[in-house]
Amino acid sequence: MGKLTKNQKAAAVKFDATKEYKLSEACAIVKDITYTKFDATVELAMNLGVDPRKANQMVRGVVTLPYGTGKQVRVLVLCTPDKETEAKEAGADFVGLDDYIEKIKGGWTDVDVIICTPSVMAKVGAIGRILGPRGLMPNPKTGTVTMDIAAAVKDVKAGKIDFKVDKTGIIHTGIGKVSFSAEQIQANAKAVIDEVIKLKPSTLKGTYVKSVSLCSTMSAGVAIDVKSLSSAE
Repeated sequence: MGKLTKNQKAAAVKFDATKEYKLSEACAIVKDITYTKFDATVELAMNLGVDPRKANQMVRGVVTLPYGTGKQVRVLVLCTPDKETEAKEAGADFVGLDDYIEKIKGGWTDVDVIICTPSVMAKVGAIGRILGPRGLMPNPKTGTVTMDIAAAVKDVKAGKIDFKVDKTGIIHTGIGKVSFSAEQIQANAKAVIDEVIKLKPSTLKGTYVKSVSLCSTMSAGVAIDVKSLSSAE
């Protein structure tokens, strides 16, 4: 095992890596053990007892974080000309169709979210192999394929995120920034946790939420007591 850095040593005395904490305690600890010079992202990981290979155990959802993500979300709206004004007025960063599809085919994906109308999905589908691996493919289930472009853009800008269990059964998502107060981090984390719990597959037998942890971009992970999540204290 390599030597611990000065910051790792400082963090090690501030919490017990073998202990599970209440959510409120974990939020405060993550702030306290983060020493990055930049505003690190706070990340939530939930290990679920599901088999993602089974369609009836796929856990996927959307949630609006009460205090937003803390980062500037770049939104591209792919739509017909009659929807462009609506998209721009709602705050979309990029608006268009054929020109952006060609840019994406050329390798441009400098956005965080892509929203489109149902009528252009055929064209968007042609670049699905590019967008899919980057998590940018619009999907009706996440509200990114819709006729209500204005509402979709405003929701994303306000902190709406989508999450999906990966092939190992883990949901991993950013829930804010270290600059947030511990209370804000807790509220955002609770929103995600509550939504994941609500999405428990009816066919699942055994333990659903196996473990939960919180960390920042470069901090150690802080384990959360799963039994305490019913009150999320």
